[in-house]
Amino acid sequence: MTASCLLAAWSNHEAELRRYLRHRLSDPDEADDLVQELFLRACRQGQAFCTVHNARAWLFEVARNLLMDHFRKTRVALPLPDNLATSEPDDAAVDLLAQCLPRVLSELSADDREALSLCDLGGMSQAAFAEMKGLSLPGAKSRVQRARERLREHMSQACQVQLDEAGHVCCFVPRPPAK
Repeated sequence: MTASCLLAAWSNHEAELRRYLRHRLSDPDEADDLVQELFLRACRQGQAFCTVHNARAWLFEVARNLLMDHFRKTRVALPLPDNLATSEPDDAAVDLLAQCLPRVLSELSADDREALSLCDLGGMSQAAFAEMKGLSLPGAKSRVQRARERLREHMSQACQVQLDEAGHVCCFVPRPPAK
């Protein structure tokens, strides 16, 4: 038996939900199918639907999730051609540039150096880094990302790194190791 609170909420919001889904889908029949699925999901809640604080918000959240699931299922994946040219970076240039890394790394702040040394060079997970430093995971990820950006900027400036069309290192000015 469907709860009367569900029927009341559905009659109040069905037209708005249908417009929402039709606006986001090119096929009105697909939108109508999602409206039907939304109603069925609400029905499956039974009496628990009556305990929902904001029925409209709940219905729209479920509608948005159904829409995302629909887009994931219908996403078209195109195969890459077998003869796709690959451009490999110049290994010698990368090896030479890696020799600049210790000096440039030593010129960064202690916090940046620690984040990069532990996570990128030492292989520590960002979750473990967050725990070790008493940070939230998003905070640790931000710290590592900002350190990477400062390292990139510093290497680009100090070593005059240039990239080719494919984004690979093509040339730079080597810096001798710090004494």
